[in-house]
Order: sequence, then C-alpha cells, then structure tokens
Amino acid sequence: MGLLTILKKMKQKERELRLLMLGLDNAGKTTILKKFNGEDVDTISPTLGFNIKTLEHRGFKLNVWDVGGQKSLRSYWRNYFESTDGLIWVVDSADRQRMQDCQRELQSLLVEERLAGATLLIFANKQDLPGALSSNAIRERLGVSQFDGTGASHCECAPCDALCMDSLNSFSQQPR
Repeated sequence: MGLLTILKKMKQKERELRLLMLGLDNAGKTTILKKFNGEDVDTISPTLGFNIKTLEHRGFKLNVWDVGGQKSLRSYWRNYFESTDGLIWVVDSADRQRMQDCQRELQSLLVEERLAGATLLIFANKQDLPGALSSNAIRERLGVSQFDGTGASHCECAPCDALCMDSLNSFSQQPR
C-alpha cells in the first residue's frame, strides 16, 4: 500500500501531514526530497541539520522533515518525533557494510513511544547500483518482515532510485 493511501485512511478529514525522513548518512534522503519537489539534485551536500519542505500531493499538504543521518546527529532525531504521521526510512541498498547499523538505528526508532502509530515507509534506495539488495532483502535485513508489535501501524518497503523520478512517482501512484 502506498504511504499516502495509508495516511489518507488515517486522516480522512485532515489535509496536512507531517512526515519525518530519516536514515543513515548518504542514503539519499535529501535527493529524494528534492526530486519530489522538482529541484535540481546535481549538487547535494550532507545535511548538517534538517531541511523542511512542504509539498502538495493529491490534495494533501505534506510537511517533510529531512534530518541529517551522520552518527553525530542521530541523537537529535528524537527532537523531531512529535506529531509525526509517517516515518520515511531511507536505506542505501548497495551499502551492505552498514546494513547492520541501519537495522539497529531503525529498530531503536520503532520502539519510540512518540512514533507509535506512525506509518513506516522504507525506501530501498540506489537500486540502480551494482550489488544493491532487493527491497524484500532490505525488509528482512532490517527485521521488519514480521512487523506486528513494533509500534508503527503499517510498514511498506519500496525499491527506488532517487535519481530516477519515475521510480518514486510509480510508488506514490500505486492504487491500493
């Protein structure tokens, strides 16, 4: 099910949603956000704090908080949890060496009380790179195959290539 479809069901009358985009550094969070917003992605540098973008999509106002993923910034993630409707977790599918770190960080988020009930979308990014793990393999490695009991209300893991808007658009437009 697409993230927006799930959130629509949750908030039929509300037209504004708060989405928190997290993941390890260099996963592609800012690239995804800029691509969705129609911005140039030729020169992207590491996010040292956060970016906020408001996007209009299918009649919804999406306030997306893109927070830096460097190890030194991860302890600050909890400052952004309040009133989050959806968590977008971005994974570099080709970075097999840090998959265990990625799994550990996501699991620590899923037990956060302030994120309880938030819908989880995992973007298995960089699918265009050699050796990239499939979205199903990412889901298994992150430990969200058996998603019940993690606190989030729903989980979706979608393959994507942030540089190819077609892969992002096709996910957001899936009928569910």
